[in-house]
Amino acid sequence: MIVSHGVDFESSAMAGHRILILGGTTEARGLAEKLASRGDIAATISLAGRTLDPKPLPLPTRIGGFGGVEGLVDYLAQENIGLLIDATHPFANRISANAATAAERAGCAIFALRRPAWEAMAGDRWTRVADIDSAVAALGTIPRRVFLAIGRQEAARFSAAPWHGYLVRSVDPVDPPLGVADCRYILSGGPFTVEDERHLLVENRIDVVVSKNSGGAATHGKIAAARDLGLDVVMIERQEPPGIAAVGTVEAALALIDQTLPPAWKRGV
Repeated sequence: MIVSHGVDFESSAMAGHRILILGGTTEARGLAEKLASRGDIAATISLAGRTLDPKPLPLPTRIGGFGGVEGLVDYLAQENIGLLIDATHPFANRISANAATAAERAGCAIFALRRPAWEAMAGDRWTRVADIDSAVAALGTIPRRVFLAIGRQEAARFSAAPWHGYLVRSVDPVDPPLGVADCRYILSGGPFTVEDERHLLVENRIDVVVSKNSGGAATHGKIAAARDLGLDVVMIERQEPPGIAAVGTVEAALALIDQTLPPAWKRGV
């Protein structure tokens, strides 16, 4: 039995017959595909709407925010949600905090599907920082060629260090763009191989990589390539997640669902 925020999965789940997945990650997509193929569980996946043209998902999909904690509490009740799965990006801190609070207030079971963070290996030259502003400061005052691989949401904050040259990669365009003299933008969503990342870093004469510690294999290529080339990496570490049960893989999430899935949850029962 798993208890989160004082909520007993087995007893609280009887109050609702549906699963809500807060998505936006590879793991959320993988879980959606597995649940859709089963056909015995009613589930919906929700996307925050930050990606301009998200790929279609195999489950009923909701796009957009809920209106904070109050809105999510209302949605959980209105849609008869018995289990909330937080499978958002490891740096979606506000969404995760709101989910934990809303689940507690709604008496809804919750757990997180969150891939493990990367761990430094021999040869890595990481400078660990707590947030974006610290990452900007860690670049120093001597001009460097910087590869920004942090997404588009906070890239413009590196305008505070305009003496560096930047290569910025994101899925969607950075808006507003960086207020610097030297910046090149690449639109791409990966996954990225180590070989391709090594070529990118060499071709653009990169001195330092700035990355969030997102974990997972799809974007680890740049970290391995930086290690191979002896480059510095400014690694933005995760904040402490909400105190809820968490698993690191789709398989573990499916096992947890099955362990706590009362017969009344089955579609049509």
